[in-house]
Amino acid sequence: MVTQVECLKKLTTVVCDTGDFNAIKKFAPQDATTNPSLIYKAAMMEEYASVVDEAVAYGDGDVSVTMDKLAVAFGTEITKIVPGYVSTEVDARLSFDTDATIAKALELIKMYEEVGIKKERILIKIAATWEGIQAAKVLEQFGITCNLTLIFSIAQAIACAEAGCTLISPFVGRIMDWYKKSQGVEGYAPAEDPGVMSVTAIFNYYKKHGHDTIVMGASFRNTDEITELAGCDRLTISPPLLDQLSSTQGNLPLKLDAEKAKSMDIPKIDMTENTFRWMMNEDPMATEKVAEGIRGFAKDIVKLEQIVQDKINAKNKRRKTTR
Repeated sequence: MVTQVECLKKLTTVVCDTGDFNAIKKFAPQDATTNPSLIYKAAMMEEYASVVDEAVAYGDGDVSVTMDKLAVAFGTEITKIVPGYVSTEVDARLSFDTDATIAKALELIKMYEEVGIKKERILIKIAATWEGIQAAKVLEQFGITCNLTLIFSIAQAIACAEAGCTLISPFVGRIMDWYKKSQGVEGYAPAEDPGVMSVTAIFNYYKKHGHDTIVMGASFRNTDEITELAGCDRLTISPPLLDQLSSTQGNLPLKLDAEKAKSMDIPKIDMTENTFRWMMNEDPMATEKVAEGIRGFAKDIVKLEQIVQDKINAKNKRRKTTR
């Protein structure tokens, strides 16, 4: 009898959502994704202290450069484990600044190239604000592939596809969290899960209208959400949920079918900035969750910066004592 994760890999490209190298090795995914929260958790682990120390040495007292190098250092190690894409996230505090997002992405790609990693291996991860999507549009024209994250609405998804983004990460569990609180319920049947329904709608829209942008479901709360999206282009899954899928036997049916989507009656929406902002305004869940997600990533960046600053201070103190 095969396991659910083995079945899933036949229907969907499985991606590992972690900064923990050992976890990635264990599950042998095609790609890997990280974010500031995951990098922060990994940086707190003693086994990765050397990665942080090397980034501090590279930055030579510059916190911003050290932070970029830290993200690239983790990404570089991950490229040695997975054969496909590695996602590296732009500072969430730049989410409303198109030019600064482009500049930061170019800096990250330059750092990867310094250690021999070609840009084709890297997905620059950007929050799917209007400004972030416009940054991704420019970067894609430079041949830099982008992963637009914190997708909570069809408006974001359509704007990303029309901008030519390589990949989007629509969130599942966080949508369910919002609706559980809003509706005062304990949970949903898998097919009725609002997060599952959101990703399904995006997937079907893309396939109906011939968009090449990859749909990678993210942010899962349980394995039912994952199995209900079997057939999605990609699914990025945390190690604990991959463990559950690996220990559960049984076949998985195809849930998302690109061929069937082509015959569905789904009207096309031409996405302008005005349409985007209005659709987001009319969707309180998406508006709240995007803002919350950006704040959360920014908070973990600040915590990681403090770790970096403490190490820089300790290094400077050792220099003074050895003079």
